[in-house]
Amino acid sequence: MVAASVMALHSSERSLIRSASINVPVIDLSMRRELKAELIIKACEGFGFFQVINHGVPDKVVSRMELAGMEFFSLPTSEKLLAGPANPLGYGTKSIGSNGDTGDLEYLLLHSNPISISQRARSVCRTNPIDFSYVVNEYVGEVRELACEILELMAQGLGVGDSGVFSRMIRDMESDSLLRLNHYPPCNCTKSSYKHDCCTTRANCCRLGFGEHSDPQILTILRSNSVAGLQIRSPSPAGASWIPVPPNPDAFCVNVGDVLQVMTNGRLVSVRHRVMANSNGTRMSTAFFGAPPLHAWISPLPETITPLRPCCYKSFTWSEFKKVMYSLSLGHDRLDLFRLDIDDDDDDDDDDEGSGSKTCLFE
Repeated sequence: MVAASVMALHSSERSLIRSASINVPVIDLSMRRELKAELIIKACEGFGFFQVINHGVPDKVVSRMELAGMEFFSLPTSEKLLAGPANPLGYGTKSIGSNGDTGDLEYLLLHSNPISISQRARSVCRTNPIDFSYVVNEYVGEVRELACEILELMAQGLGVGDSGVFSRMIRDMESDSLLRLNHYPPCNCTKSSYKHDCCTTRANCCRLGFGEHSDPQILTILRSNSVAGLQIRSPSPAGASWIPVPPNPDAFCVNVGDVLQVMTNGRLVSVRHRVMANSNGTRMSTAFFGAPPLHAWISPLPETITPLRPCCYKSFTWSEFKKVMYSLSLGHDRLDLFRLDIDDDDDDDDDDEGSGSKTCLFE
């Protein structure tokens, strides 16, 4: 899909986008703006996922954040537990959320608000909370700007008149954006313990680090070390399959979230993904989840609604969506609960009440 669009472009521009052999798009953000916007939209329509290089986030900012994360996860368990339990913010291990989901990981979830970071830093890094706060705020500031740049390119590529319609929600002082550090220990599988045919190597075992899910927010900016494990679900109608994403030390991964799928009326796809265990080393990832304020109303933009693509989703606030999200298991396709039934117009009036109670949760 991406390759086909690039063939018509000048050869000097074709070299600016690369696709891995598994067809995960890698987009160079140093190319001209119109081309970036076009390729980002194609990647989000086809995958809901892509990687960006030449993104402008300084290496030293990334290195400081990764070092701070590894220093925390290397602490004795008794000290890490002082930063928890995750409810939902704070330190958590194995248990993911409150609905029975588990994974082979430990994590630290922080709000992006500087005051919240400063308060949490006292239990995360008791020896030097001020330095920890500085490192996290510096990193959040850089990846937030990257997320906003990408969202503004998306608005341009979609033909939306207001280029800041997505990014303003993340720039808002009351944004509910989060930062999560995930730490996955090496898998200790042996050949005799492989559970499935696909467990052909220790690096390809079937132990889940983090189970299948989509991100509920607008956009996720993810950075990981050189250890593999991330997989995205193929949107192929012929049958879903899992596509491994090779680690790229020069890139950030970008995930479309549920809110962005709703605001684009389903045109951009909220990618389902997971992380598998790996025996080649410790994996750490840092994910910035760009989210709107709690009171923000989410609904499809008028420019995305056409006769051929009627409105697919009801309106809701981010706060309402979060409440539903926390009531469901990790892998639940929560957007199904917010879809409009386009067949309602064909129903008899006698069925209106039952139909409405089924499809409109908050109206």
